[in-house]
Amino acid sequence: MFLHTKLEERKDQIRVAFIGCGKFVSMFLSQFSNLNKIEIDSIVDLNIDQAKNNCLKSGISKETVSKINFSNSLDQIIDRNIEIFIEATGNPIVGTVHATKILKEKKHLILVNVEADITCGKYLSDLAKDNGVICSMAYGDQPSLILEQIEWARLNGFKVICAGKGTKYHPSFEYSTPNTVWSHYGLTKERAENESGMNPKMFNSFLCGDKSAIEMCAVSNAADLKCPSDGLTFPPIGFYDIAKKLIPKKEGGLIDFEGQVEVISSIDLNKKDIPNDLRWGVYIVIKAQNEYVKNCFKDYGMVTDSSGNYSAIWRPYHYIGLELAQSIYSIALDNRATGYTKKYNADVASVAKKDLKVGEKLDGEGGFCARGKLITSQNSKNEMVLPLGLTDNAILKKNISKDEIIKIDDVVLNLPKEVIKARDYQYNLI
Repeated sequence: MFLHTKLEERKDQIRVAFIGCGKFVSMFLSQFSNLNKIEIDSIVDLNIDQAKNNCLKSGISKETVSKINFSNSLDQIIDRNIEIFIEATGNPIVGTVHATKILKEKKHLILVNVEADITCGKYLSDLAKDNGVICSMAYGDQPSLILEQIEWARLNGFKVICAGKGTKYHPSFEYSTPNTVWSHYGLTKERAENESGMNPKMFNSFLCGDKSAIEMCAVSNAADLKCPSDGLTFPPIGFYDIAKKLIPKKEGGLIDFEGQVEVISSIDLNKKDIPNDLRWGVYIVIKAQNEYVKNCFKDYGMVTDSSGNYSAIWRPYHYIGLELAQSIYSIALDNRATGYTKKYNADVASVAKKDLKVGEKLDGEGGFCARGKLITSQNSKNEMVLPLGLTDNAILKKNISKDEIIKIDDVVLNLPKEVIKARDYQYNLI
């Protein structure tokens, strides 16, 4: 809080570098001319011409673009005078390698790449601490915003009963592919991909449930919250009913545990919009710890369940890359992350979207082959489940039936040593 006042007192520029220049970073760039004391030193992207074009389309002037150092390799910029690196490739394997290099160079890191965070985040957070730097979640993405609400609640003495976000979910969406994704958004391929630069695999991951599992995994690991017993259930709930329904089953609600994550849907099983949906937002449910607090809930008109014990707060939208500057300023001015992985509670399992054949190559989050399901890390280790973050380019050694969980022994993996070390580190914590 009060970062703007601290910013006014800072003399030096905050030098940053981006790794990956897709939609999220482009949204940040669209705000860049309105931000104070941030200097873009470098942008790393495999397609430099496209990265430069994204900068220009986002409103960055040609003069400013000409001053940015563009490269197609992190190794070429790692030694530059950069205070904060922002990893935004969306690739969990590549992202973990990048993150490891950055943290070992004792540079701060913002992981827009939540895929890397849920695959190897506990290792990376501990590596950051060992090197005296920060590995932060990205403000603007829903996990960081949920954690902000959780921090507020716990700091003020409330017990967090449930935390999560909204989305547009239907069971049939779980089998969506990059070829079918845009019709669900009411967009054409031309409008989505060519005009707006939207990645079909990434946006399919929002639709098929992968991103929901990934983001709730991140919240579980950062806030020490439980997973539902059998994965996310996506109940269709409007925001005025959150405090009524996202409470324990023993109290007449829908959740398995006090202190768990859950995602709510903006449509019902007939695919009809529900009233007061929270499709783009985040929420938490809190519990009054005594009768006086319960009466305060009532006296001040707070939304509660019928008992008056449970209340909820929510934020209707998240602004994605438009509010990433919050993380940059928080690190530079307060030496503080906007959320980070503290535990290894949860993983995202890989579940076959279709019948898969031996020799077939998997294609990662939001792809054609597998979808994600939130599970506990204990189950992940005990059953040697293949994490969704490790599926890209994994080759099947056996046939897998549709809806079957894929195991590590079912595939041939060719992982970098950084990822192997990180996963072994996390398994050994259990």
